[in-house]
Amino acid sequence: MHAVRKIEELKAGFKGEILLPSDGEYESARKIWNAMIDKRPAIIARCATTSDVVRGVNFARDNGLLLAVRGGGHNIAGNALCDDGLVIDLSQMKAARVDPARRRVTIEGGATLADLDAATQAHGLATPVGINSTTGIAGLTLGGGFGWLSRKYGMTIDNLESAEVVTAAGEVVRASATERPDLFWALRGGGGNFGVVTRFEFRLHPVGPDVLSGLIVYPISEAKAVLQQYRDFLAQAPEELAVWTVLRQAPPLPFLPEKVHGTGIIALALIYAGDPKQGEPLIEPLRRFGTPVGEHVGVQPYVAWQQAFDPLLTAGARNYWKSHNFSTLKDGLFDTVTAYVGKLPSPQCEIFFGALGGATTRPSPDSAAYAHRDAEFVMNFHGRWEDPADDTRCIGWARDFFKASAPFASSGVYVNFLTADEGDRVRSAYGPNYDRLSQVKRKYDPGNLFRMNQNIAPA
Repeated sequence: MHAVRKIEELKAGFKGEILLPSDGEYESARKIWNAMIDKRPAIIARCATTSDVVRGVNFARDNGLLLAVRGGGHNIAGNALCDDGLVIDLSQMKAARVDPARRRVTIEGGATLADLDAATQAHGLATPVGINSTTGIAGLTLGGGFGWLSRKYGMTIDNLESAEVVTAAGEVVRASATERPDLFWALRGGGGNFGVVTRFEFRLHPVGPDVLSGLIVYPISEAKAVLQQYRDFLAQAPEELAVWTVLRQAPPLPFLPEKVHGTGIIALALIYAGDPKQGEPLIEPLRRFGTPVGEHVGVQPYVAWQQAFDPLLTAGARNYWKSHNFSTLKDGLFDTVTAYVGKLPSPQCEIFFGALGGATTRPSPDSAAYAHRDAEFVMNFHGRWEDPADDTRCIGWARDFFKASAPFASSGVYVNFLTADEGDRVRSAYGPNYDRLSQVKRKYDPGNLFRMNQNIAPA
């Protein structure tokens, strides 16, 4: 009876809904993006307001329950859920408010990138976010955040103005450059270690609503030459132009000849963040890296390009990632990449190079928790498959490739790409900032209530 009475206490005055394993919606509520994660929380608290979040945090702390926080539920490691504990589920809290005159957006912690883009693009404004629109804005931002606009406008955290945070003590505080600057510093890359962020405020920039963007696709036989030219091209490219590369088996895209479907390709994915007419001559050289098998480049809505990769990244598949940062791309790395792309363990696996550089490199490494300002590229090897029987093979491929490419990598790793078994890499995710982070952790979460994350232990 005791437990029942406790749950009734939690429900009293809770504006959202409390889901228990006996509830009909519980099964769907415990599913997240990565189907490899199968956890059964005791309570899922679907919050509607910041005060709901406060109630949830207080309840978990006072009852000694393990606590997880779910924003978009996209994190590869599955930290949005926990077994037998309480999940603060923000997915119903998505409201956005744009101030076009000041170029600011305030958005709640359960919003996705699509929610943010829809609100800001109504005014021809944007802030740098990731490349899959179903990602949660909270997890993306708290780990650093980068995407198509980052070369021009920096990391997502470089555009964060303030945050509303529920601390482990159940207090609602505001963090900005002038209020609790220590917490604001830690939130910008330190993950979910310091509290539940219920609201973010970002600076916005004029982008779109139409942008020059698209794909230029080469056969995998030309991969090394394309990668070499890509590296040299990007070293000279203006910051408005972002080009990423994706190596995989060709999906059945309508602009690719049928004989190319299912064969190995290297695709150049590009966006020019300025006037499309100025971008046209700049992208011309990308068409001469070899003999393209197809291209789909043109002027389209920014929101459409933001969703272009969503079909390859739908929820419900099994996913396992490994990733490295690079300050330079060496030919030896390209040999390793082409060797491993030749043995992709499933048709959905891919290797991609995300281009940073430009504005992302300008802040100093200690200006925020995110330290890797020397990273010009992030390479992610994305293992993705459907059948649990393929787990060993697909995970093995990613780990082997990780080892083989390690000699070419720079130090450090992007915390949002760490899987559940990479807790040993948390220190390299924060590098010289780790000790300062653990001091901030001691101040705001001395009992390590927020530990379902790539955890920073209190000093």
